[in-house]
Amino acid sequence: MPEDMAPPLAEKRVLAGRVGAAHGVTGEVRLLSFTEDPKAIATYGVLSDAQGTRQFEIVALRPLKDDLLVVRFAGIGTRDEAEALNGVDLYVARATLPATAKEEFYHADLIGLAARSPAGECIGRVTGVLDFGGGDILEVEPADGGETLLVPFTKEAVPRVDIETCEIVILPPLEIEAESSLESDLDPQPAPGARAPSR
Repeated sequence: MPEDMAPPLAEKRVLAGRVGAAHGVTGEVRLLSFTEDPKAIATYGVLSDAQGTRQFEIVALRPLKDDLLVVRFAGIGTRDEAEALNGVDLYVARATLPATAKEEFYHADLIGLAARSPAGECIGRVTGVLDFGGGDILEVEPADGGETLLVPFTKEAVPRVDIETCEIVILPPLEIEAESSLESDLDPQPAPGARAPSR
């Protein structure tokens, strides 16, 4: 694996939620869950903070609204203790998450992968996954520096993702536009669910 590329799966952590304000006076907090099923955040075992130095175990949970939950952590019993957690991001080990369907990926699977052209030339590496409401977009940091590339995470623009070799193949923007114009009558669409990295 090239240096500075994706770490082994066992070492990765995924952002699963964010602690909000204290709820009541008995140590409960509001928790914004980023998991597909908000309540599933309690099934992944012990969570940790961004530094990995503090661990949190959810011992009680109830839904509040949409992705917002009210939870109680082990060892937190007062409002002051709960307020001190406001804004803490909670992470889960990637290895504890459910397996994805074929052609589905977690954000953590994609970040750090080498981005190559169809000819095998190094273009850069994936540094982030964005979603502005129109589908996921990969941020690619060019190998030779310069402005970050934004690549739609579709089968057309990213024809191959290989987690084992830690790389993806992307088509340069001009190439994508040329192919799209040639096939415009077919109105190509991403395969349903084929590129859905986040859960």
